[in-house]
Amino acid sequence: MSSRYLLALDASSSACSAALLRQESDQSECLARYEMTPRAHTKRLMPMVDELLATAAIVPGQLDAVAFGRGPGSFTGLRIAAGAAQGLAFGLERPLLGISTLESLALQVHRRYHFRHVVTALDARMGEIYVASWHCLNDVVSPQSDERVLAPGAFRLPSDETDWVGVGSGFALWDAFDVAVHVGMTQHLSDDLEPRAEEMAWLAARDLDAGLGVAAHEAQPVYLRNDVAWKKPA
Repeated sequence: MSSRYLLALDASSSACSAALLRQESDQSECLARYEMTPRAHTKRLMPMVDELLATAAIVPGQLDAVAFGRGPGSFTGLRIAAGAAQGLAFGLERPLLGISTLESLALQVHRRYHFRHVVTALDARMGEIYVASWHCLNDVVSPQSDERVLAPGAFRLPSDETDWVGVGSGFALWDAFDVAVHVGMTQHLSDDLEPRAEEMAWLAARDLDAGLGVAAHEAQPVYLRNDVAWKKPA
């Protein structure tokens, strides 16, 4: 088959990233850009896209689909990535795919450390976390619980297996998790791992093959919280 190109964007955390996946027959290559750019996503996201297209020596019209980190994550960051991806998909008349930040983080840690049973949790502020559980095998990520926003103490592991690994900024609140979670997890990581567009590109290719691409206006960020604009009480 001819080459297929898929562009993925993410601004859901303090990091900003973009990735360009090229697939041809049984060969695949993913070019990626990733920077820790708090409060500078709007300045760096589209230049990253330009850099990737220039490196691959293609023009936007050669893209077959566009993907973005749909959340959960930073309200502002999600809107930035969604807006950029929607604009590209609409202008190019290409399908758009929203990819879970929690799932992409699970795939990242599985590929990097070969963990099998993973809980991904991101700091949701206000003493809460965005969290979900996954089984990972041979680059395939299968959900074991719904994505939720809740207090760390309310989270429960989905099974009695004792080799769960926790990953993400939400585990900076480790002391607030229930004792059963402490017992069921072999370790937890809250270091520099953030969602990345690179894993989102691979997940988007899977979803595109499954026919899950939608029109640009149909793909929306997933905040999990009903109130996306929180204000301090007067």
